Amino acid sequence: MLSVLIPVYNYDIRELVNTIHKQLLASQVPFEIICIDDASEKQKTTINSEMGKLSHTTYTISESNFGRVATRQTLAIQATYDWLLFLDADVLPKSDDFIQNYLNHLNSDYDAIYGGFAYKKERPTADFILRWTYGKSKEEVPASQRNQTPYKIVISANFLIKKQLFLDINSRITQKGYGYDNYFGALLKEKKAKIFHLDNEVFHLGLEPNASYLNKVEQSIDTLIQLDNKGELRATDNSLFKTFKTLKTWKLNRVASWMYKVFKKQWTRNLLSAHPSVFILQCYKLSYICYQDLNS
Repeated sequence: MLSVLIPVYNYDIRELVNTIHKQLLASQVPFEIICIDDASEKQKTTINSEMGKLSHTTYTISESNFGRVATRQTLAIQATYDWLLFLDADVLPKSDDFIQNYLNHLNSDYDAIYGGFAYKKERPTADFILRWTYGKSKEEVPASQRNQTPYKIVISANFLIKKQLFLDINSRITQKGYGYDNYFGALLKEKKAKIFHLDNEVFHLGLEPNASYLNKVEQSIDTLIQLDNKGELRATDNSLFKTFKTLKTWKLNRVASWMYKVFKKQWTRNLLSAHPSVFILQCYKLSYICYQDLNS
């Protein structure tokens, strides 16, 4: 009835898998948990391999690193059941009823159901504060708000989707990289898939260091530009991209690009500090996409 699919890379998944496994057993529904490790370091694969001893659970290790998109495709192909629950390795369910909350919707006419993202209330150390600050502000969004624009906040770390729909959409993503959640949302909208959002969050635990996260932000924006150049984002509801296109229409993108060159160092100091500003991060992202679009 339910295939839980977890792509793994250099993260300890024991608490996640044990938690999910316990809830699935309590639900008394047919299930499987499939974990594919994308060639993690030996230390992580050694401790994670014990998860394969759990009932209805498999843990395999790829011979080389294929990236998250390809690993998800392999997971979906291997899945037995029609409903796929994708979870990132660095998350943990917020509720003891996490699995049941999803099971309650298996007989609905929705094509995909997104549970949402949450962050612990405790502030992390200064080195990891940027990801937490942004996540609390922009990703920790209640379902009532997400359902108003259902294709906009489609975080792939925690969602339920019909197998064939996922295979059809994910097969169109052919490159490694960050920023493909926006593309996935655009493809769902293009297919007129029925999307529903639940307050069934997972905690995001795998916070990156500030500099690493800022680098991922830039990579995600580079992905947006590449997709735009191929005409692949016509259906996207991504706010950054839509604002960028508006600026470009009104010939204001050169001003934003100039701001990136002038203020980059000052903004970066703030974003890598102990008290980063989400507003400055938004300015950084918008000016960066304008700069890269003009100079790539």
